[in-house]
Amino acid sequence: MTRHPLTRRDFLKISAVGIGTLAFRPFAWQGLPELQQSELLGRVTVGKVEVYVRPDANSQVVGALYEDQVVPWIREVVGVMPGRINQRWVETPYGYVWGGNLQPVRSLLNSPVNVLPSTSLGAGMWVEVTVPFVDLILDNPPSRAPWLQYRESIGLPARFVYSQVVWVDQVRMDWNNQVWYRLNEKYGSGDIFWGPAVAFRPLTVDEVSPINPDVDPVQKRIVVKIWEQTLSCFEGDSEVHFAKISSGALYDVWGNRVDEWQTPIGSSPIWRKTISLPLSGGSASAGWSLPAVGWVSLFVGTGVAIHSTYWHNNYGEPSSRGCVNASPEDAKWIFRWSMPQVPYDPGDVTVEWPRGTIVDVEDKTIL
Repeated sequence: MTRHPLTRRDFLKISAVGIGTLAFRPFAWQGLPELQQSELLGRVTVGKVEVYVRPDANSQVVGALYEDQVVPWIREVVGVMPGRINQRWVETPYGYVWGGNLQPVRSLLNSPVNVLPSTSLGAGMWVEVTVPFVDLILDNPPSRAPWLQYRESIGLPARFVYSQVVWVDQVRMDWNNQVWYRLNEKYGSGDIFWGPAVAFRPLTVDEVSPINPDVDPVQKRIVVKIWEQTLSCFEGDSEVHFAKISSGALYDVWGNRVDEWQTPIGSSPIWRKTISLPLSGGSASAGWSLPAVGWVSLFVGTGVAIHSTYWHNNYGEPSSRGCVNASPEDAKWIFRWSMPQVPYDPGDVTVEWPRGTIVDVEDKTIL
């Protein structure tokens, strides 16, 4: 596939009907000097977090950070956060922030790919966001997905954040010789974006390849312990991977019990796996809409899955709407290890009975 230059007129035409026109400036991660020098950073995942003088919610508040602000991540420590299971805090140059609302991120720029590989899906490739966040341009307004409509309604640009995974199906160059990727969620609501190529790392075939493929699939099983908020992968009696997770929350922010948010207890086989999938559900007043979720392993027919998480860092505490939230690294490992195996092309496999690896979700109260 050859590059098709986007003229200045083309981009001005798109920006006139799109949102987030600031994204048309040549992309470079603009941060404070300490951000540029720090290898690990933290991105605020909620509207506002308070910064404390010590890792203790009873200590003095010395400032506040707001959604998508990025700070150097010095170290993680154990502190005091009353009313929460998760007691992890992050030390920053400005004070301490409760870790559940701070996503660990990096700022890694990439060499653009000028020609897309050929696949069974047409020319394209899977990519992962490797910067704290990147603003996007909507190619085909009006917006369709609830998450995008909400951001547009409050004057915010379309944006992807660190670790999100999406399919690229076109490459263009603008008048500043900056390469842009067209981002197309295959199973989304139809919104298509342009984003600066340097913010996206192409996934390789090797990193999607199966882990321990020679092990008898019958010997592989996954155990999720709700009372511990943990996930273990077993080959026979040997635990080969362990992760902290976030299962379904039983109460909303007002303290009301929401039984349908509980992760279903019992044994279920993985029936579909896909490298990236938008997730949504709930009602108009209490719903969720999450684009480009990576490393999705569905194991309950209603859509419950083990998947990567970029909207919180609250592992060890129930936080989801029924799914099993895992870190991007853990979700990817589980995706590659479990059955069915999923090749890079097409990156999505659905299987019939007996289906894939069994996921046992256990609750101590019924053991």
